[in-house]
Amino acid sequence: MKILKSFWIAGLLLAVVSCKKDDDDGGGLPVFFSLQNDIDLGKQVSDEIAANPTEYPVLDETEYAEAYAYLQGITDEILNSGKIEYRDEFAWKIHIIHDDEVLNAFATPGGYIYVYTGLIKYLDQEDDLAGVMGHELAHADRRHSMQQMQKAYGLQLVLNVILGQNPSKLAEIAGAVAGNATTLAFSRDNESEADEYSVIYLAEGKYACNGAYSFFQKLLDSNQAGKTPKFLSTHPDPASRVEDINAKATELGCDTTPLAPASYEDFKNSLPE
Repeated sequence: MKILKSFWIAGLLLAVVSCKKDDDDGGGLPVFFSLQNDIDLGKQVSDEIAANPTEYPVLDETEYAEAYAYLQGITDEILNSGKIEYRDEFAWKIHIIHDDEVLNAFATPGGYIYVYTGLIKYLDQEDDLAGVMGHELAHADRRHSMQQMQKAYGLQLVLNVILGQNPSKLAEIAGAVAGNATTLAFSRDNESEADEYSVIYLAEGKYACNGAYSFFQKLLDSNQAGKTPKFLSTHPDPASRVEDINAKATELGCDTTPLAPASYEDFKNSLPE
């Protein structure tokens, strides 16, 4: 057992030497967890959320089957871009949380995606939502949550939670993943990378590849830039993110003409008040 532990520690040290130095806000940190750890923890967090309907009023999939099918269609378009590294490994399970006052979306490790009705209704067109969905899928696929969890809680505590040895911490981790605490705030590098990959994903499909910029632009146009929700953070600032997203679209030479189907209004109207 001691020999195995020594090899494990040596492996971690080698990984640290091999990876780039992490920046001031946590980006670039190597992820020491396995993909199976992502999958197992994501399922546990999803189950924890399902067990707390007061805090997370997830819409019933049968009652709101059409709304779920619509959102799944957007997700599938992104998943089929050929750019999702863990397309076949992660769950990519969609949930809609009923709270019109919250502009939020988040992804757990392992690809469980949650979108609040407040965000869906705030956005103007399907391309905008596709851009946000691309951003969230990127956080899961690029393993940003595991990276920040490792930094915030340490390897051993997170592994204990995954192994069921510290269940009291699971609710805290679920809340942190959902954006209810600053514990797992994504780094500047994480946010920039998720924005970039949103463009990369959408460049392969039918949506305007810079769809993610519209949310930030709307905040700026309505002088609400200081109210950027936690899921998209305030760093880099919204104006810089608009510029960077559009610059990536220009670099890729991808289509920025919105598909903007009229069905998006029907989708919004299918959600509860």
